[in-house]
Amino acid sequence: MLERAKAAYKIWLVVHRKMARSERFGIGDRIDVLWLDLLDSLRKAAYAPINQKLSALEEAIRAVDVVRFFIQVAWESELMAQSHFISLGKDVEEIGRMVGGWKKGLLTKNPPR
Repeated sequence: MLERAKAAYKIWLVVHRKMARSERFGIGDRIDVLWLDLLDSLRKAAYAPINQKLSALEEAIRAVDVVRFFIQVAWESELMAQSHFISLGKDVEEIGRMVGGWKKGLLTKNPPR
């Protein structure tokens, strides 16, 4: 999952570099920080002790939702090509499914007390 997120971030970097200067340093930087937060959350979840994984996964789920929202805003503002939006959208959707499944599996194996 972390590898999938890193691959999607690399696609984002291409989009970010092609943005006009004002957008790149506005919403572009905001999305970039959100991607880095997402990657950090996934890394934390991957290496966290079992009793801390759930909170790290919930943080990652929130990060996925925020990245998805701002990518949509950027696309609606015509700051990225539709092909990049579709590619990033699919990747973010898949990452969200994977994180949600990971959380569900964790809750099934270790129900909260």
